[in-house]
Amino acid sequence: MFCLLKKTLGVCLIGLGLGMLLVLLLPITGWLFIIGLIVICVGFMWLAC
Repeated sequence: MFCLLKKTLGVCLIGLGLGMLLVLLLPITGWLFIIGLIVICVGFMWLAC
Protein backbone atom coordinates (compact mmCIF):
# COMPACT_ATOMS: atom_id res chain seq x y z
CA MET A 1 0.00 0.00 0.00
CA PHE A 2 2.77 2.44 0.97
CA CYS A 3 4.67 1.58 -2.21
CA LEU A 4 1.65 2.49 -4.34
CA LEU A 5 1.25 5.78 -2.47
CA LYS A 6 4.94 6.54 -2.96
CA LYS A 7 4.73 5.96 -6.72
CA THR A 8 1.59 8.08 -6.98
CA LEU A 9 3.34 10.94 -5.16
CA GLY A 10 6.36 10.64 -7.46
CA VAL A 11 4.16 10.79 -10.57
CA CYS A 12 2.34 13.83 -9.13
CA LEU A 13 5.68 15.59 -8.55
CA ILE A 14 6.79 14.86 -12.12
CA GLY A 15 3.45 16.09 -13.46
CA LEU A 16 3.67 19.27 -11.40
CA GLY A 17 7.20 19.95 -12.63
CA LEU A 18 6.22 19.34 -16.26
CA GLY A 19 3.24 21.64 -15.81
CA MET A 20 5.52 24.38 -14.49
CA LEU A 21 7.88 23.94 -17.42
CA LEU A 22 5.06 24.01 -19.99
CA VAL A 23 3.46 27.11 -18.48
CA LEU A 24 6.85 28.79 -18.26
CA LEU A 25 8.24 27.63 -21.58
CA LEU A 26 8.71 31.30 -22.26
CA PRO A 27 10.78 31.64 -19.08
CA ILE A 28 10.39 35.21 -17.96
CA THR A 29 12.43 34.33 -14.91
CA GLY A 30 14.90 31.48 -14.97
CA TRP A 31 14.14 30.69 -11.32
CA LEU A 32 10.74 29.15 -12.00
CA PHE A 33 12.24 27.10 -14.83
CA ILE A 34 14.94 25.79 -12.48
CA ILE A 35 12.34 25.00 -9.79
CA GLY A 36 10.34 23.00 -12.36
CA LEU A 37 13.43 20.99 -13.29
CA ILE A 38 14.21 20.34 -9.62
CA VAL A 39 10.65 19.14 -8.97
CA ILE A 40 10.91 16.71 -11.91
CA CYS A 41 14.28 15.40 -10.67
CA VAL A 42 12.89 14.91 -7.16
CA GLY A 43 9.93 13.03 -8.63
CA PHE A 44 12.18 10.66 -10.56
CA MET A 45 14.41 10.10 -7.52
CA TRP A 46 11.30 9.39 -5.42
CA LEU A 47 10.19 6.75 -7.96
CA ALA A 48 13.67 5.22 -8.15
CA CYS A 49 14.13 4.63 -4.41
